[in-house]
Formats: sequence, structure tokens, C-alpha cells
Amino acid sequence: MRRSEKTGAGPAAGYVEVRLKDLALERGGRAVLQGVSWNVLPGQRWVLAGGNGAGKTQLLKIISGAVWPTPRETTRGLSAAASRSRRYVWRGEAFDSPAGVQEEIGYLGPERQDKYERYGWNHTVQQIIGTGLYRTDIPLNPLSASDRRRIAGLLKRLAITHLAERPFLSLSYGERRLSLLARTLASRPKLLLMDELLSGLDETNHLRALRWLNETKRSRMPWILATHRLEDVPRSATHALVLEKGRVVYRGVLRKAPLQRWLTETHAVPALPATKRRRPGSEPIVRLESACVYLNEQRVLEDLSFAVGPGDFWVIHGHNGSGKTTLLRTLYGDHGVASGGRIQRMGIVPGVPLQDFKEKVGIVAPHLQADHPQELTVAEVVQSGRHASIGLNDAPSGADRAAAKRSMAFFGLADLAARTLREISYGQLRRVLFARAWVCRPRLLLLDEPFSGVDSPTRLSLMAHLAAMVASGTAVVMATHHRSEWPASVTHELELSGGRAIHCGPVRSPAAHRSGSVGG
Repeated sequence: MRRSEKTGAGPAAGYVEVRLKDLALERGGRAVLQGVSWNVLPGQRWVLAGGNGAGKTQLLKIISGAVWPTPRETTRGLSAAASRSRRYVWRGEAFDSPAGVQEEIGYLGPERQDKYERYGWNHTVQQIIGTGLYRTDIPLNPLSASDRRRIAGLLKRLAITHLAERPFLSLSYGERRLSLLARTLASRPKLLLMDELLSGLDETNHLRALRWLNETKRSRMPWILATHRLEDVPRSATHALVLEKGRVVYRGVLRKAPLQRWLTETHAVPALPATKRRRPGSEPIVRLESACVYLNEQRVLEDLSFAVGPGDFWVIHGHNGSGKTTLLRTLYGDHGVASGGRIQRMGIVPGVPLQDFKEKVGIVAPHLQADHPQELTVAEVVQSGRHASIGLNDAPSGADRAAAKRSMAFFGLADLAARTLREISYGQLRRVLFARAWVCRPRLLLLDEPFSGVDSPTRLSLMAHLAAMVASGTAVVMATHHRSEWPASVTHELELSGGRAIHCGPVRSPAAHRSGSVGG
């Protein structure tokens, strides 16, 4: 690492300034970023926008030092460093690599959240935030009294004090995201990078996160927020950078940014074609009766009774931590029902393994993004859906390959088949999980926040594909925080609060919903 001469220390010298010049990134011979030049100065708060696969996450990783840009040979008599550079200024010194400032940069993205799931790190929220103080993955240092005061202040600032003693893996997706924000802030970053911070948050937590983002205008700390939704853009944002296919198409002040084009919300949800509804007396695909579910000796679901039949489309909604994900995984077979209640699944009788049911059910859920090894190809992940497995235990059969090929074509993934998961974006991976779920032509489709982290065109495309799947007879149970994602032909809804059903039955009109139970 080489340092330049002193640059002078102004009032913003305590924060990291970034200067990118003509950066490029290639993966597998494919251009991910091309000719990116960008300066991020103290006091600036940037929104980073663009479609899935535009290169937003990789650009954030280049700035953080987790990914190195692709070098190039001498061009027009200039050295590679002069023609393509990444420079950082901090405390009056300039650095020509992130090594000198890496510990001053806070990065929050889905990968860290997935990492805790993958490795089963189930420490308390207080302990997780404490790792931010010492910049470790897992707790290695006992927390001092001053550490605990610092953590308590962060919990209070984000209004999540009630989560302090909760095991991390017992939290909902949104609760985990805010806890990891507190962890990142514990390190006192001088530059903050946030990749889809507000994705998966219910209305209450969404407001908490936006409130904190708006409060940052009192500070000179620069930050970058990548997002796909217009409602996620905080009032405190000052600038915007928009990427399209790896190139900068806008860079400048927020008020002139074409965000309406890139962050348009989905308003026209495709109506589902008429399907054959369940006839009275027909066998349900799955039924819960007085079901209670416990995780880590804590009751998560209580006294739930409902049935999903052929042609049904259920939407599950409620605040973060209400039990939506646990319910979906219970229906799938990952969690059991406590004594006194029961769950019945079509075709599963004594002597028939639960795996037979799973192989006829498609599932799209955040934990699957963490479970699949990053070296698997898109084709291998889709093929695994035929066996309800993570990866393949045996070489794929001809039928596996043919079914996966059809599913990838259906979801527009044929060009990505040979890429590994680490080479595709978060939104592209969500499409891969849809293809994996559809490959078995499921009788039941379980969707946990299926449109989280995807851009508006991809949401519309996935909704249209979902309509086609339902038209073919697939039943659906979908958890979502966004009322705009409900198809017009939803048949039933289940509203959860604290693991109990507030409403369970035919879908109500939008005006009948409780304030705050559905939304961002």
C-alpha cells in the first residue's frame, strides 16, 4: 500500500473521501462494470440505482475493498494507475488502495445476513452488535460496561431495544437487517455503504430506518444507499448515481436524477387468469389444525387453523417477527407442530417420507440464498429443485437437465445457466430461485417476500410468470409486506400478530385492513 503526500486537513478530514476513475470489472470474461468514474465526498449522501445485474453491488464491493477492479495495460502512454484508479482521502492523507482505510468503511449487505444463517451463528443481538465494536465475525471479546452503554444507545437510536437479548436467528428478516445496521454503526464508520438496507422491512421498521437515514444529514459522514424502490429514497439524500449494464448513465444531484424511470413502483399487478377453485369436500394440499410451533423453546406460532386447497392463493402479512417465515417453513416441513395440534399434507400417510411432499412443492425464500454454495452454477441450482435438495447428491439425469432447461427458458435465465451464484446479482438469484421452484411443476408454491431486492421490471415479469403458474393449477401461499404486490385474484389472506391469526379467511377489501399491518 502506497501513501501520497499530505493533502491538508479540513473540517471533513475525519471522513473518507472516495475518488474512482475509469474503473472496470470483469467476471468470467463478461464486463460487469465499464468506465466508472465517481467521487464521493464528506457530507454527500448518495442513492445508487439501476436494474438487477447493473453492477450496483459489485461497485459497492469495489469501494469497500472486498472486490478489486480489473486492471488494464498501459493506455495512450499513461500508466495503469493513472488511467484507472481508486483513491481514498482520509485525515489529510491520500491512499491509492482501500487497505489504508478499510477499517473505516462500514458495509452492510445481504451477504452478511446470509452468513449468520449459513454458519448457524445464533448469538444474541447485543453480542452481534458487539462484534462491530471489535470488527470480528463472532464474539471474541467480553463486552465492557462502556461497550454495553454504546450498544444500548444504538439499539435505542434504531428503536429496537426490545431485541437486545434475542438470539439472532430467531429474528425475522427485517429485524436482522436493523440489528446488523446497529452492528455496522458500532464500528463508527467514516463512510457507510448500504446494499438494499430497507428490503424486507415492515412499515414500522421501514419508518425507523428512514428516520435514522434522515437524521444523518446532521453529520458529515458520507453514505451510499443502493435500492430498487422509490419509497426507499430518504429525504436526506443529496445525490444519485444510476447504472445501466455496468455503465454510469446519471451522476449528480438528486433533484435532477431520473429516478422515476429506474425506481418506479409496481402499480399494475397482473390479474390472475380464472382457475379451477376447490370444490366443497375436495382434499386440501395442506391443512393446519390448532397448530403451535416452537423454535429455541420459544412459541412462535399459536393455535393456527386453516387449509390450502387446489386453486387457492393465500397472502400472509403482518409485522416483522409476526411468524410469517416460520409458518411457510412449517407448511413446507422444516418445522414441526407441537403436541395437541396437527398438520396434514396431501399424500403423506404413515410410511410415506415427507421428502415426497417436498418434491412436489416449490419454495422461494431468503434462507435458500444463504444455503446454496456460491460455486454452484445456475443450472445446478435449478436442477436441485427436482429433488428438494441443496445442490445435487448425484449427477443430474437427462430428465433433470431437460426440466431445468425448460424452467430456465421460462424465466429468461438461459444465458445465465453456466454462471456461478457469485457471478450474478441478488435480483438475478431471486429469479433463479423461482426457476428452481417451478422446475418440479409444483402443486403448491410457497413464497417468502419473493420480490424483495428485485427491480420493477423484474417484479412485473415474475408476477406475470406467477399468474401463468397459478393458471396451470398451482396453489400459492405468499408472504409480503407490500399491498401493491397482491395479485387481483388473491382468494384468501392470513394476518398474523405475535404468532396468532388476526384474520384468517377470504380476502378483505383494502379499506378493511388494519393500519400498518400491510405495507413497506
